[in-house]
Amino acid sequence: MTEDTTGRWRGWRAAAEEALYGPQGFYRGPEGPAGHFRTSVHASTLFAGAVARLLCRVDEALDRPAALDFVDLAAGRGELTTGVLAALPAEVAARVRAYAVEIAGRPEGLDRRIEWLSEPPKGVTGLLFANEWLDNVPAEVAEVDPTGVPRLVLVREDGTEHLGEPLSGAAAAWLARWWPQAPEEGLRAEIGLSRDTAWASAVAAVDRGLAVAVDYAHTRDTRPPFGTLTGFREGRETAPVPDGSCDITAHVALDACAQAGSAAASTAGALPGARLLTQRAALRALGVTGARPPLALASTDPTAYVRALAGAGEAAELTATGGLGDFGWLVQSVGIPDPLQN
Repeated sequence: MTEDTTGRWRGWRAAAEEALYGPQGFYRGPEGPAGHFRTSVHASTLFAGAVARLLCRVDEALDRPAALDFVDLAAGRGELTTGVLAALPAEVAARVRAYAVEIAGRPEGLDRRIEWLSEPPKGVTGLLFANEWLDNVPAEVAEVDPTGVPRLVLVREDGTEHLGEPLSGAAAAWLARWWPQAPEEGLRAEIGLSRDTAWASAVAAVDRGLAVAVDYAHTRDTRPPFGTLTGFREGRETAPVPDGSCDITAHVALDACAQAGSAAASTAGALPGARLLTQRAALRALGVTGARPPLALASTDPTAYVRALAGAGEAAELTATGGLGDFGWLVQSVGIPDPLQN
């Protein structure tokens, strides 16, 4: 850890924004997110296959438009978009306009069918899918001081913290509504206003179709008392230090985002009503169950049995209790019925 010679004290939102997305930021690195942590996309191709099936359901709900959009928000190095295109039926793939949205530059060798953007396109007709995006939208952090007052946490580049001004205005209102706390010294929270705004903006980009956010999440009745701010580097959890050397992440108040997204969808004249479910429930609805193949298959077709057994293991990891299966899925329909309820 290097000493911060500037002595600047900033809120965690500004500090993390620069550390992650600034000119020398963590997400500018050539290795991409996969070089530091493993998401569902990297765990198994079954995940991309499930997203492809979801896109097909959206396609049916839209009455098979001439152009069907797939937007991969926070695309990493395009792994999910590539997997979805490979898993789609040829007739659907021929109509898909694929967009990978990421702040880093376009990777070499990426499928030419994928358009690489730094911002989501507008007027989407199809599926916008944000896998582990919102947890990297920087948020302010609050902590209760010795007198029971929630204050803004300020941080230097070396990770040193101290308490700033008492929360006020929209931040205080958000905390009172979405993360109410006892007046006990040391209790912390991440203020989700920036995530709410980001998700509402993503939903507003969809004219007709579905917007999905998949992330580490909690709801009002399960908020952790000391927050979830942490760092990751080379596959290991580490202290969150806003110097560009590590990922900085915090779990998402998806229930608050859901209300913001529903408001954006309603403004667009859409069917309102977001839905929260676990990844386990969502993937099972899309045919990823983790069920073991019948033992008889081992005798009749050993190769197929081994292949099916490996797939069952991957499916089990994607849907595991206490692991990836506990991820939250925020599903927002825009002008169509919820395809995950079919």
